[in-house]
Amino acid sequence: MNGPVDFGIDGDGIATIVLDRPDVHNAFDDTMIAAFNDLLDRIAADAAIRAVVLEGRGKSFSAGADLNWMRRMAAYSVAENQADALRLARLMQALDGLAKPTIALVQGAAFGGGVGLVACCDIVVASEDARFSLSEVRLGLIPAVISPYVVAAIGAHQARRYFLTGEVFTARTAQRIGLVHEVVAREDLHATRDALLGELRRGGPEAQAAAKALVATVSARPVEAALIAETARLISERRASAEGREGLSAFLERRAPNWLAQ
Repeated sequence: MNGPVDFGIDGDGIATIVLDRPDVHNAFDDTMIAAFNDLLDRIAADAAIRAVVLEGRGKSFSAGADLNWMRRMAAYSVAENQADALRLARLMQALDGLAKPTIALVQGAAFGGGVGLVACCDIVVASEDARFSLSEVRLGLIPAVISPYVVAAIGAHQARRYFLTGEVFTARTAQRIGLVHEVVAREDLHATRDALLGELRRGGPEAQAAAKALVATVSARPVEAALIAETARLISERRASAEGREGLSAFLERRAPNWLAQ
């Protein structure tokens, strides 16, 4: 696929999305956002895809918004800006809510909207040289569209610092505040990806989708009767499902479940 976003699916059902504008450090523009949204729709509809890897080609993961795009936006009306922002918001929502495991591999710069993409992924591996920034305030803007996902990842207290300062922070700091799960040497990014994909393949695809939804269901909700009843319903449905029965039978019979043979 030629364009601002490259895409491929291997024989194991692993989809790889590559931000492919290395000459501008994979900065966002409206064309990239549209292509990315189309890919996410395709991935969501394809039951054969087991997991998704998100990468950026070249020196950087994504340096945020493209300068030429920002120049165009500066001349937009409020209504035009809102329509434009909603397209990016749809991308973030679709990536965050994708019913498949997602892994982000981050090297170099991840600024602005690039941090948003990272926060929307389930597992984040960063190279030791990765740098992050929520730099919008330095342009007189705010990270509004990405804020629900970034705050969910790092918490409100950390967001208050990094939203306000716009400072650049390291991969180790990103790990400490919850944005990144693992920090590795750049040359180890793909080996770490492969190890994680090996772990993901061991889980039932339907259970993984349900487990991802479970996190959203229970996050920030008080432990009260309604939540307890809902979680009891959810596990009972999984136990009674074909995949749940297969997984339990395979465990008791000391054999591999059928999804490992697929």
